[in-house]
Amino acid sequence: MSYSRRVADLLRAAGAEEGDNVRVSVGVIERSGVLMPHHEFSDPDVVVLKQRSGYNIGVRLTEGATLTMASKGAKRDREVKSPIIAEGKKRVAVLGTGGTIASYVDYRTGAVHPALSATDLVSAVPEMAEVCQVDAKVIFSIFSENMRVEYWQRLAEEVADRLSRGDEGVIVPHGTDTMGYTSAALSFMLDDLPGPVVLVGAQRSSDRPSSDAYTNLISAARFCVGSDAAEVFVLMHGSMSDDTFAVHRGTRVRKMHTSRRDAFQSINEGPVARMDQLGRIEALSPYRVKSSSKVRLRKGMEEKVCLVHFYPGMSPSALESFLAQHQGAVIAGTGLGHVSRELVEVVRKQAKKGLPVVMTSQCLSGRVNLNVYDTGRDLLNAGVIPGEDMLPETALVKLMWVLANTKGPEQTRSLMLTNMKGEISERREA
Repeated sequence: MSYSRRVADLLRAAGAEEGDNVRVSVGVIERSGVLMPHHEFSDPDVVVLKQRSGYNIGVRLTEGATLTMASKGAKRDREVKSPIIAEGKKRVAVLGTGGTIASYVDYRTGAVHPALSATDLVSAVPEMAEVCQVDAKVIFSIFSENMRVEYWQRLAEEVADRLSRGDEGVIVPHGTDTMGYTSAALSFMLDDLPGPVVLVGAQRSSDRPSSDAYTNLISAARFCVGSDAAEVFVLMHGSMSDDTFAVHRGTRVRKMHTSRRDAFQSINEGPVARMDQLGRIEALSPYRVKSSSKVRLRKGMEEKVCLVHFYPGMSPSALESFLAQHQGAVIAGTGLGHVSRELVEVVRKQAKKGLPVVMTSQCLSGRVNLNVYDTGRDLLNAGVIPGEDMLPETALVKLMWVLANTKGPEQTRSLMLTNMKGEISERREA
């Protein structure tokens, strides 16, 4: 999206361009700073200024606002970055998908730009050449909330291709908001991994002093080269500082905070490994190890699967209408896996029609148990499949994959109750 005519006219009259120092006045408020780039998702009436502190602010230029030039910024053509060559190092693929981490900083203006080429992506962290030889490619550049099944499938194809070529591992820079969904999808679509697939993100943008983009990415490279693990993982900060990084199993991880750098946590089990800032790896739980196996890609996914969050007073007719539009459903119920009595008959009716319904818990921690209370036993009798201790979003992705790769309700039920990729733990009392 471009600037509005009013803002464009103010910039033109002042002769101001990206990188110039400008002053803006809106009523009694005055601000100054370096004029930052305007992106397609920016508000047309807002200019973004980089303050001397290093932080950006947006100023809405309403009617009567003024904009004047303070000083011209130094002109310099964008540097053409050369590929980083690391002879003799193990090769690691970096497959960009978008998100905060897949950005680089223009050090003339301090602006953050999406990495639109493999060279941009890798050159953001040149120290990776000390760790591995990088085979980089930007698959797509999107906000993670715009991820969908076809993107998961394409990404799985690219990962399988890189591992089949003999790459030591694959790093997937990804937006944090839906990273857990993607890691679960890759976990089910990729079998017999010979090396690790590490999804990595950033909670703080690269132009902020507290950014975690660099440290997360370099740690992911170190893990691919230094670990003998061969699963799908998510690697993020393990604390608010830069001294600890947690490696989470791809089917067990969830973003638990909107902005903290240690927002990601393993649910119903601990992290698989922990790393420090020097790249030293401490294994914390068992995992699949690297081998000479050939990766198997099974990317079929049934898209018509829904995730329903139960709430008190949910309409039976609304739920029935919604379930009827899908080929499978996951319900995040209360406590041990409950819904209101009025909804049990809705579930029974849809289950009789062949709709697989998997029950998970909104509590996240702990296990579904439908044998304790009458409502749970009624749900079992209605044909509900207990989701054990799977995360609701993992159960959703797994059901998508199971429906596309099995035949018949019995096989569907059997696989949903089977621990395939570490998504279900051994039964425990607490």
